Amino acid sequence: MTGHIRKMTAQLIDGQVQYQLPLSEHSLPLNDLIGKPLTLTFTGNINCSHCGAKTKKSYSQGHCYPCMMRLASCDMCIMKPETCHFDQGTCREPEWGEANCFVPHYVYLANTTAVKVGITRHTQIPTRWIDQGANQALKIFKVSTRLQSGLVETALAEFISDKTNWRNMLKGKAEPIDLKAKAAELIPQIEERLAEIKLKFGEDAVERLDEEVVEIDFPVLEYPTKISSLSFDKNKKELEQEKLNGDTGHKVVSGTLIGIKGQYLYFDTGVINMRKFSSYEITASF
Repeated sequence: MTGHIRKMTAQLIDGQVQYQLPLSEHSLPLNDLIGKPLTLTFTGNINCSHCGAKTKKSYSQGHCYPCMMRLASCDMCIMKPETCHFDQGTCREPEWGEANCFVPHYVYLANTTAVKVGITRHTQIPTRWIDQGANQALKIFKVSTRLQSGLVETALAEFISDKTNWRNMLKGKAEPIDLKAKAAELIPQIEERLAEIKLKFGEDAVERLDEEVVEIDFPVLEYPTKISSLSFDKNKKELEQEKLNGDTGHKVVSGTLIGIKGQYLYFDTGVINMRKFSSYEITASF
């Protein structure tokens, strides 16, 4: 099966994550391959996920450089929503911004080995939690826009992390945490900031939620004690050896697939972040 990599899709069914790897028009079911040999061979082709142009390097998870610089979805405010500049008239794509940023967003707590705060559009629940490798998650606020979610997130980030320690996340299943109790501890500490947001955007700008904790189980047979990263890009040593040998062979990632978590595939030879290689064309052999 050959095609260009897209972000792995996933569904939470009875608490367990079911994964598929999109390869252009194909979709490779992955859960059934766990415990079996799998070889992924990079063909050397990278094509922009937006315009289809061939590119030597993938930017912003699958784009060519011109698209990365032009598209609103690649702007820095997507990573830091509190820096939204739509009201200044400088959004790269105002229509895209209205469709994606001026829609309900959630602020949540997640347990990825430690408690973190995060935000996501209402359409990305529970996908966002799965992508982060969270074993538990809890929605705590609903807001009207991405900007507002970013303001709430930065307030909470003064007390807990807003980042995932990916190495720790990959090494095992998170120990259960009482996320409701953690929310009850954190929210009073940001009441003043919440009041400021409501004063600026309206009393209904931030809605406190009373939701149940979502439990997520990932299909992993064995967690590694040491993280060894695999890649479709050749490192400096490999490139030098290639020149000496006249070898132009393409990079291969191979081994027994022993698990999937977040956007990572676990092989008995190491782990690979598939999202990092969006738009790379590969052949999957199994």
